Amino acid sequence: MRQLQKDERPEKVCIPIVETDLEKALAAIRNSAPLADLIELRVDYMRNPELQQLLKGRRKPFIVTNRRREEGGSFQGDEGARVRILEEAVRLDVDYVDIEVSSERSFIQDLMIQKKARRRGTKIILSFHDFQRTPSRGDLQKLYARMARWGADVVKIVTFAQSWEDNLNVLGLIPYARERGHKITAFCMGEKGKMSRVMAPLLGATWTYASLSTDKVSAPGQITIREMRRIWEGLR
Repeated sequence: MRQLQKDERPEKVCIPIVETDLEKALAAIRNSAPLADLIELRVDYMRNPELQQLLKGRRKPFIVTNRRREEGGSFQGDEGARVRILEEAVRLDVDYVDIEVSSERSFIQDLMIQKKARRRGTKIILSFHDFQRTPSRGDLQKLYARMARWGADVVKIVTFAQSWEDNLNVLGLIPYARERGHKITAFCMGEKGKMSRVMAPLLGATWTYASLSTDKVSAPGQITIREMRRIWEGLR
């Protein structure tokens, strides 16, 4: 593989904020900003998310995610209340909102309509998470095609690696999507999935995810931002 030059940075990393109250979240954002390319607000962890405060004066692009419990999230309310928080984020012109493809289709369509009506235009990440397994390559390609067809600005597909080969099936989606002109992030969770988190941006994924510290992970197998950067430096 060709050695990367110092000014080449194909790798992009997003740090999730998983704090439960406003002050801790603001502190985590301040600590993450110098290290991250993007910051993800996991508002499903927060008891009373105050989006306007959290997004004020941001220095990096932000993703607002209100993850449903069926896909590893912590939101306690009903689906309507969950999506209304995402709609608020669109009204505040956040850079990205992340909504699961398993959400009710009308909720996804409403978000798409709302973001098009805004002058700035929040981008929609349509996401899929499987915490048990990795589907076959053919099933993954069909899933990707459906998500792209629904109008996602970025497709996110994350599965659980039960074998080393599962990483190859998921990472194979990245060139598959890029050949079709779509932005995608795809990798595996779990201990055996760590390698895919590192490799995804090097293969052309829009970004990968890494935690601020070992006690602030948002999914199994997530490594820290410092560890991720150290591995990338070793590949140069």
